[in-house]
Amino acid sequence: MLAVREFEPHPLLRNPHLMTVAATLWPRERRGLPPAQVRWFEVEPGTQILAHCHWQLRPAEGPTLVLVHGLEGSSDSPYMVGTAALAFAAGCNVVRLNQRNCGGTDHLTPTLYHSGRSADLAAVVVELLERDRLPAVCLAGFSMGGNLVLKMAGEFGAQPPRGLCGVAGVCPALELAPCVAAIERPENALYHWHFLRQLKRRMERKARLFPHLYRVDGLHSIRSIREFDDRITAPHSGFLSAADYYHRASAARVIAQIRLPTLILTARDDTLVPFSIFAAAGVENNSWITLVAPEHGGHCAFVSRHRGDERFWAEARLVEFCRQQSAKRMFE
Repeated sequence: MLAVREFEPHPLLRNPHLMTVAATLWPRERRGLPPAQVRWFEVEPGTQILAHCHWQLRPAEGPTLVLVHGLEGSSDSPYMVGTAALAFAAGCNVVRLNQRNCGGTDHLTPTLYHSGRSADLAAVVVELLERDRLPAVCLAGFSMGGNLVLKMAGEFGAQPPRGLCGVAGVCPALELAPCVAAIERPENALYHWHFLRQLKRRMERKARLFPHLYRVDGLHSIRSIREFDDRITAPHSGFLSAADYYHRASAARVIAQIRLPTLILTARDDTLVPFSIFAAAGVENNSWITLVAPEHGGHCAFVSRHRGDERFWAEARLVEFCRQQSAKRMFE
């Protein structure tokens, strides 16, 4: 079990909605973060994903933290930039990874991104370890990205690549069906409207780029994320239905197989990722996993009462975790 510093929420942000919105709007420090180097990872024939990388002077002598964003996010999401700045200042290489189609890359693949594409992350890990010969790599994902990171770790099972020294998820949506049900509740109407609007806009772009594959007839009549997944995501991604997609793409199916040091940070008041899913998945039955669940924190927010590097508690903990696990691996 890892020792993790306690979260002390900002006194004005104990309401989970205020906490979540504040974290989205609060600017992150880029102090000391050098301009990113653009890199393309070919994760399967004909499909590339974009990464923004920040390398230390001697990349092969230190740890590397790969960050994965959430639904309709990108490498420029505030939590991605904030974590990257902290990690680089702590001596880590940082790879801010875009999922398929994200970060303005719709043209790079005819396929769609979804919560089950953990093989994309595995391909990135293998390339970093084998081509770049990096000694210690950690992955951390937020929300949907957290599900992907945990799913990848479970699929590696007892034989993860040597050099992959840990994974972490912040508010990971590791059981998709109840998470979709939560976001569709009336009190989450603003989030639901935002995500659904963004998903529809993405499909319109994909249809313009690949008109022989996608049609947008009836797109505007879709009224929920579940309906979007049933009519768009599932049939275009090899799933029978939204229910089939949610079941097969959820990290909960493989959480028991994880054999890597794993950190999960989630809030008991997260309105989008119900805390009950972690018990249902048996997370605490796996001794490789440390689950830390403060009473407050909102969704991927965790704005603390402290200033400076500790303002965003979860982001600071990811960097701490990466350094700890990488040091163990590098001095074995």
